[in-house]
Amino acid sequence: MPLDTVIFDIDGLLIDSEPLWNEAATEVFKQYGITLTEQQYVTTTGLRTKEFVDQWFGYFGISKERAAEAERQIIASVLKKIEERGSVMKGVQHIFNFFHDKGFKIGLATSSPQELIDFVVKMLGIEEVINATASAQELPYGKPHPQVYLDCAAKLGSEPTSCICFEDSFNGMIAAKAARMKCVVIPNHALLKEERWSAADLKLSSLQNFGDLHFGVLSA
Repeated sequence: MPLDTVIFDIDGLLIDSEPLWNEAATEVFKQYGITLTEQQYVTTTGLRTKEFVDQWFGYFGISKERAAEAERQIIASVLKKIEERGSVMKGVQHIFNFFHDKGFKIGLATSSPQELIDFVVKMLGIEEVINATASAQELPYGKPHPQVYLDCAAKLGSEPTSCICFEDSFNGMIAAKAARMKCVVIPNHALLKEERWSAADLKLSSLQNFGDLHFGVLSA
């Protein structure tokens, strides 16, 4: 089926927010006596905040009754940090222009809450090119489950097999592939050489590097 739709993750792909999520989680978790190593944190990148908190509260033996408040604290902190210090990733304007010029339908699918989606759309000034958004926050399952990608495709009126997804996390990549979509992964530079990215259709170091040659490979 011809490709006519592109769907983007947000955190760590369009905006450099992963360090801010890490910072917010570290600050909130400190109140509960939890300290994560960098390696531990990376294993839960791409999960919804609820799943992230539940996993580590369970691991460290913290009562799950306190998890909802920790989740609220982390999300509120991240939104404030993004507003104050959020920066746009290299190549964002390029990639939206690339697909807009090709007449593609464009969507956003993320584990983050809708309020973050709305804020980032305004922050990036892409209101005119975004055709649909989907948040996994209230779904029964988040990434690596494919539902948020399937929901976004449905809102766009697209078949999953006509979609290209751009991701930066392992859980997001698995979600995109489980949805039967093409996946371009752009991992954090420190993780770029890991073999686990081989499940993606393409691996790049930046959105800026994507061009007609890569599009041709995906379309073949």
